[in-house]
Amino acid sequence: MTFVVTEACIKCKYTDCVEVCPVDCFHEGPNFLVIDPDECIDCTLCEPECPVEAIFSEDEVPADQKEFTQINADLAKQWPVITEMKPAPADAKQWEGVADKRKLLEK
Repeated sequence: MTFVVTEACIKCKYTDCVEVCPVDCFHEGPNFLVIDPDECIDCTLCEPECPVEAIFSEDEVPADQKEFTQINADLAKQWPVITEMKPAPADAKQWEGVADKRKLLEK
């Protein structure tokens, strides 16, 4: 099993989760983070660290977010690994809680 980063992360891209990951399974894109399902060890440490509650266990991903399981797997192969916490984007707060951000995902 793995954990999945969902739509709530888009344009927020907080990296608190990266700081606690023991296996460096996070990958960073322009405005979103993903988890590599092949590297994730299901340790559960990242989930409570996400300030926007964007991370779910693979079998608990909300129905309207299921596509993010494949998005994480695909983009993890393309984007570089991120291993340290970074400052959030300057406008991250204004994107918290905004719905329908899928179209804003930059690849």
